[in-house]
Amino acid sequence: MLSFIMAGKDTTSASMTWLFYLFSCHSDLEHEVLKELGFFIDDGDEKLSQYDILKELRFLKACICESMRLYPPVAWDSKHAIADDVLPDGISVRAGDRVTYFSYGMGRMENLWGKDRFNFKPERWISEMEQGRIKTLKNTYPYKFPVFQAGPRVCLHKELAFIQMKYIVASILKRFKIRPVSSDRPKFVPLLTAHMVGGPRVLVQKR
Repeated sequence: MLSFIMAGKDTTSASMTWLFYLFSCHSDLEHEVLKELGFFIDDGDEKLSQYDILKELRFLKACICESMRLYPPVAWDSKHAIADDVLPDGISVRAGDRVTYFSYGMGRMENLWGKDRFNFKPERWISEMEQGRIKTLKNTYPYKFPVFQAGPRVCLHKELAFIQMKYIVASILKRFKIRPVSSDRPKFVPLLTAHMVGGPRVLVQKR
């Protein structure tokens, strides 16, 4: 039950909280998402529920990935070895040892993401453009971006989570503008899931 609550609900809400905050600080990127929505959805909100349409929202997915890179919903995770093993870099792991990876820190490593690693840049996820639209996104190595874990323990509902977040974010952005009310940076708290202290302080206006 803890896994269902933490992995199925809290991680999604934490991810969207930080994404909406980042959109509030980057109105130009919010505008790009609206342009993409306008291309695929032009005759009523009912189309937002169509799976094939939601899959096509590639720029929005790039924004979600970039937001989770900077503010992963689970800041770290641990595994316990059931047998002696050796990691790819030669470090020995004994049976019973705990190995922890720190996805929050990995998202800020220069050797993984470059000198602009602290910037919110969804374009770093774009692979190919065609006639001004995103044709494909990059297949980022999962062990570089382990927000959904990787290998045999990759999140079973990874694609469902993207569809769910796309639907909610698109539904809200179509109706409302979200703007920050303070220049103070919110505080990231890495509990079981990563929360924003006090929630996002924003002004919500009808479009």
